[in-house]
Amino acid sequence: MVSSTVNHPIVVENKAGAAGILAVQSVTTAAPDGYSLLVGGTTTHSANPFLFKHLPYDPVRDLTPITMLGQGWQVLVVTPTLPVRTLAELIKYAAARPGALNYASGSSGSRIGSEAFLQKTGLKMTHVAFKGNPLAITEVMAGRTEMMVLDTGTAIPFIRNGKIRALGVTNTTRSPLLPAVPSISETVPGYDVSNYFGLWGPAGLAPDLTRRIATLFGDAARSDKAKEAFYATSGTAVRTSTPQELAEYQRREARMYSSIIQAAGIVPD
Repeated sequence: MVSSTVNHPIVVENKAGAAGILAVQSVTTAAPDGYSLLVGGTTTHSANPFLFKHLPYDPVRDLTPITMLGQGWQVLVVTPTLPVRTLAELIKYAAARPGALNYASGSSGSRIGSEAFLQKTGLKMTHVAFKGNPLAITEVMAGRTEMMVLDTGTAIPFIRNGKIRALGVTNTTRSPLLPAVPSISETVPGYDVSNYFGLWGPAGLAPDLTRRIATLFGDAARSDKAKEAFYATSGTAVRTSTPQELAEYQRREARMYSSIIQAAGIVPD
């Protein structure tokens, strides 16, 4: 939709791996002319600054916020062999067995979602790290780890076929794709950990160009085709913003992630 509006092809270059660092660097070193843009979010802007000792970019100094694009739900799941069917039952079961249960993670968002849950409830579990959520969820399905938090798009097929059991979503509102699954905050007041993604340009992007790009991509994100694609592929809700609103949201999320990471005693790599 953006391509047709500006009469210019939009090339999507997927720079996967390294927790998004490669993708960010490709934009921070580009000219601030509006032709090189970054789709980033929770990992690149909220988690990485507190998980890496020598992060080769500053998410505030080196990038220009343009617009939010979407906000997604994560979901807390357990292995179906665990004798719990609600979040309250899980809390009671885990509290009686401090340190005996394992939780898996395959991404920074997955880890932080679980750590926030443990900190809010005072529970003790043992962390088991995996290189990616697909590997982590396999261990939960097999019962070798009992719990994890992961994005709804990855989890839904396995929830529906009974391979894992969903107990709560991480946002304060229920997911439209999992309407029967309560929000964790309904049982654990104050819990709110969501994934977000947005659009950034290199530092020094002119304000008028920033606003124009924000309008173009915001309009595209709110289109019926984009909304349908977001929900169908990842359970993500469209959420757009002004550049200033994205900057403030980015700061707020970074403060929250910093607090959770420090409280968990996670040492930056």
